[in-house]
Amino acid sequence: MLRELRPALFVFGALTLVTGVVYPAVVTLVGQLAFSSQATGSVIERDGRAVGSRLLGQPFSSPQYFWSRPSATGPMPYNGAVSSGSNQGPLSPLLAETVTARIAALREADPGNAVTVPVDLVTASGSGLDPHISVAAAEYQVARVARARSLPVTEVAALVREHTEGRTLGVLGEPRVNVLTLNLALDARVTR
Repeated sequence: MLRELRPALFVFGALTLVTGVVYPAVVTLVGQLAFSSQATGSVIERDGRAVGSRLLGQPFSSPQYFWSRPSATGPMPYNGAVSSGSNQGPLSPLLAETVTARIAALREADPGNAVTVPVDLVTASGSGLDPHISVAAAEYQVARVARARSLPVTEVAALVREHTEGRTLGVLGEPRVNVLTLNLALDARVTR
C-alpha cells in the first residue's frame, strides 16, 4: 500500500505546487507587467485618495452629475462582490414596472426633455457593474447637467464628446462614455 501511496502523494504535491503557487505567480507577474493598471483595479485617484475605479460603475444621483446605468446587484447597488443582472425577462411584469418607474424619475428630473429615454438608463447591464453608458444616454442628460451647473449646453456636450470611447479594437462593441471619468472632468472644469 505504501508503494501506491507514495506516487499519489508525489503527484498531489507536484500539482499543488504547480496550480497553487507557480501558475498564480506567473499569471500575477504577467498581469502586473502587461496590464498593470487593470491588475490593480484601475483605481482613479484625486488629491491622493481613491475616488473609484475605471472598471466599476457607481451611483450618482445629484442633478449636476451624469447618472450611471442602473445596477441590479444586491443588497446595495454596484456591489462588486455580487455581480449579477436582474434576470428579469422581457415579459416580466416586475421589469416593466421597474422600467416605467425609472422613466418617470428621469422625466421628473428633466421635465423639458422630450427625447426618448435611452434603454441603458432604465435597465441594468448583465453584470450590474457597468461603468459606461451609451453616447445617447450621455447626450440625453446634457441639458440637465448643464442647467444644474450653470454651464452652456455646448460646453457640456463637448465634454461628452471628449470622453467618448470608441469601439474596442475598432470593431467590438459600441462607442461609450465612462460616467466616473466624465463626472470627474466636469468637477475639474468647474474648479478651474
